[in-house]
This record gives sequence, C-alpha cells and structure tokens, in this order.
Amino acid sequence: GDQEAGELGLAAVPGRQAAFRQGLEEAVQYARAVGCHRIHVMAGRVPLGADRAAVAGEMETTFIENLTYASDLLAHEDMIGLVEPINNRITDPRYYLNTPHQAAAILEKVGRPNLKLQLDLFHCQIMDGNLSRNLETYFPLIGHIQIAQVPGRHEPDSPGELNFPYIFELLESLGYTGYVGCEYAPKGDTLEGLGWLRSYWENRGLQHGGTSKAAK
Repeated sequence: GDQEAGELGLAAVPGRQAAFRQGLEEAVQYARAVGCHRIHVMAGRVPLGADRAAVAGEMETTFIENLTYASDLLAHEDMIGLVEPINNRITDPRYYLNTPHQAAAILEKVGRPNLKLQLDLFHCQIMDGNLSRNLETYFPLIGHIQIAQVPGRHEPDSPGELNFPYIFELLESLGYTGYVGCEYAPKGDTLEGLGWLRSYWENRGLQHGGTSKAAK
C-alpha cells in the first residue's frame, strides 16, 4: 500500500483489491528471486475515521476474498501465505488483525492449506498472554514464529515478561522445525544483540551455529 498515506498492507482494506493484487504479484517476484517460500500477507489498517466494529464485517469479507486470491497465486509458486496478528494496544491501534483467535477463524473460513499463521509472540503476549495454550492450540496452523521480549521489544534475554528458554523447549516438544524470526530492536549493536543465542547454544551443549559438540 501507500505507506506515506498511512497504509500498512491492503488485504483487508475494502476498495483496494486491485492494488493488493498488484502488490502481491510484485512480492512474489521478489520472493522467487531470493528463494523465499513464505510471504506475509498484511491485513492493513481500519480506514481512518471509521469505527472498527462498524467496518469489521466488510473488512473480513475483503480479507477472505483477497486471501483466497493469494492462495491460488501462491500455490502456483509453491509458496505459503502468512497472516500475522499485530497488537492494537501498543504497536498499531488501527491494525485490523489483532489476535490469533481472529486469525485462526479467518483461516478456517478461507480453508486453504497454503495459508498459515505467522505468530509473533510479542504481539500475542500483549493481546492475550496464555502463550503455552495458544501455541498448543494453534500449532497446526503456525507457519512462522517471531520473537521479542515484552514490553521493551528487545532481545529474548532482556528484562521482561517472557521465559524464552521455556518457550523454545515447548516449541521443540511440539515438533516445530521452522525458522524463528528475531523481530526485536537490539539494545546495542547486532552482534552484541545475538549474545543470548550463543548462551542458549552453550547451555544446550551446542557449538555456535547449533551443531552438537558430540557430533564434532
């Protein structure tokens, strides 16, 4: 969408279907070029001045229509479409898709296997908490995980509400084998901000890079 005009994705924005399709086709070209098989299909914001409850039905209808179109397009490319709930308490008050419950209900209505949930635990904790149960409940729908500490949105080992060693072990026990996106703002520089990962590997008896010391 037009970011200068305040748009943050278009998939659920009524009247912007043509622009959504054009943007998605461009995204597919970029994804194909870099060998990426997952695309975040951003829902977008409630139109400025509109009441969320009043436009909720029309926005859901638009979202389902656009996700169905996206699913067909992405299927030809062997790609996965992802939808991500973004909290409206801190990050973006006008973003349409806010909770994993809302996302799961929409994905169920679309009913396409190549559409998945992009679960950012930062947003999930702010909106609902109950992370263990939510991960267990929505695990079959999850196509990508993102992390950041709450409320500062910094490294997982920075002060905050979330116990990431426990969360990582839970993901392993559930059988998650995908990427974990580190969507946080480092308190220092990038390398310093990855110190938590080196410590995590060492605590698990792994070399830097995630390989087993025993295998070495």
